[in-house]
Amino acid sequence: MKLLDTNLKNNVLASMTKILDTHREALLEANQKDLDAFQKEDQAMYDRLILNNKKIDGMITAINEVKAQEDPVNQIISDKHLENGLQVTNRTAPFGTIMIIYESRPDVTIEAAVLAFKANNKILLKGGKEAIFSNQLLVEFWHKALSENNLSTDYIKLMQLNRTETQAFLKNPTEPLDLIVPRGGERLISFVKEHATCAVLISGRGNNFLYVDAQVDWHQALSVIINAKTDKISACNALDKILINKKIENYEAKLLELQSVLKEKNVSILVDADSKKVLKDETLIIDKNIWKEEFLALKCCIGSVDDLNEAIEMINENSGGHSAAIMTKNDDNAYNFMQQVDCAAVYKNASTRFTDGGQLGVGAELAISTDKLHHRGPLGLKELVTNKYYIFGEGQIRG
Repeated sequence: MKLLDTNLKNNVLASMTKILDTHREALLEANQKDLDAFQKEDQAMYDRLILNNKKIDGMITAINEVKAQEDPVNQIISDKHLENGLQVTNRTAPFGTIMIIYESRPDVTIEAAVLAFKANNKILLKGGKEAIFSNQLLVEFWHKALSENNLSTDYIKLMQLNRTETQAFLKNPTEPLDLIVPRGGERLISFVKEHATCAVLISGRGNNFLYVDAQVDWHQALSVIINAKTDKISACNALDKILINKKIENYEAKLLELQSVLKEKNVSILVDADSKKVLKDETLIIDKNIWKEEFLALKCCIGSVDDLNEAIEMINENSGGHSAAIMTKNDDNAYNFMQQVDCAAVYKNASTRFTDGGQLGVGAELAISTDKLHHRGPLGLKELVTNKYYIFGEGQIRG
């Protein structure tokens, strides 16, 4: 793929910010059409669908942040001169064409495209039908920005395919396809993995856990739990499961206080058998598979564990591999937890809501990868490249 000049790419991004800013009303009107057509059967999806001036400001900020970042393409990773005279240089290189499949959030149409384009990739945007009017207009804006800078609109495409058409495209792409990022739940991920013929980078479910250690600042723990659970229930970094060490001082009183603060925020509670002995009015967990479920709702599970190791084992068995937190005053326990929990982001005494490219200093993100190959965590600009070896010789042959 031909590498575009950094200044040219940045000029496209500058054009896009101006277009977004001057066409706010048109975008809000398109978004209102999507909202009017939505049946509100999924509150989390509806929340993600909403655009307003604050979100448009966020889109513009995301573009400007990517514009300000160093071009990730053609950067030298290593450079070696071998004894046989070969000069071996490893450089970053674009993937080529990336396809992202996502639901509801029109701001993904901005963040995914800006990151892919700055990293010199083409991107195919397969947004959900619930955001069709918003996405169509946003892609029109992108095409205008590209055209203003004499570039092909093929760099950014909106794919309007139903499930059957998507399956056919994944099996037999009508154009080169190098990477697919399914950004959604287990069903979407399984569907893509089953049918895709190219590399798939998983942006998995949340289902995040928080473990309260026996040695803990309890008031700090309550504050973090409430933020992680209720700040934004539609986010993949929201908290769903709370595990409490039974050896914590005043265990029963603390469980009751936790119940109280959650109820104040209208959070429904499910409990395991040990917690049920204290929280007698709460619903007992019968099906253990619920520990694997991402709620995206004002709902959580509370479990009681004997020690740190039991908490780690439970998290690794059930979480989505996204984020997990420990609340503790014990540095050794924190270190062991963070080393042994198999998640993309692990926290000591902080909310899981920080698992976000902007919050972690990465900037705009394509997704939060829960995969282990290529990259895990926020997929920012630097993560949307692969690499290529350049070998320079003078007639060397291998003996």
